[in-house]
Amino acid sequence: MFETYWDPVWLTLKLATTTTLLLLLIGTPIAWWLARTRHWLRQPVAAVVALPLVLPPTVLGFYLLLVMGPEGWVGQVTQSLGIGLLPF
Repeated sequence: MFETYWDPVWLTLKLATTTTLLLLLIGTPIAWWLARTRHWLRQPVAAVVALPLVLPPTVLGFYLLLVMGPEGWVGQVTQSLGIGLLPF
């Protein structure tokens, strides 16, 4: 029974580690590119990167549901690949 109390802790640590590694691998090159370039896409990319700072979490969650739901493009891709839909 004591071991079942640690399951959420291990899940949290695994999720935090995976998220940190993914964001380091994706975010660092984007940040470097934004700091060093004068490309015409710089401003739109900077705006997308800043969205989590500007929008409240409920708005971001709503748009994630739209994109990842059965009618969104992510939901349609996962259905066509046979992965299925997200549980919400």
